[in-house]
Amino acid sequence: MIVDKGPDGVILALHRATHATLHALTTRLADLDLPAADINMLANLADGEGRTVGALATATATRPSTLTSLLDRLTRRGYVVRETDPADRRSFVVVLTPGGLAAAKRAAEAIADLERQALATLTPQQRAGFHAVIDALTEVSR
Repeated sequence: MIVDKGPDGVILALHRATHATLHALTTRLADLDLPAADINMLANLADGEGRTVGALATATATRPSTLTSLLDRLTRRGYVVRETDPADRRSFVVVLTPGGLAAAKRAAEAIADLERQALATLTPQQRAGFHAVIDALTEVSR
């Protein structure tokens, strides 16, 4: 049962839930030895489609300077490569390697499994309410 705690504490509760979720994911994927930010990046690439750095920054809500370090780390691990963007030769597209695709699929599966477990007892209305709060927080934060 979900108890309405009012508007106070929503952000702090979301922060706690985020940390608990990230801890659960890094634990489930401990053998990959990846920090949560890397798991997030790989999961966003799990469909096998390359993404521009800008698209990845938006999808992962990561600052460009942080994203560069993260991509450098995943490149050193052999999970991603940067290729010239055929649509704009001045830009790069980040693409998974075969090993990166395998890790990305595991990350996406772990996320989907955790989400299924967490939301199993919630009604569609409760899930819709959660998304409304997330949308409102995202909008006000822009």
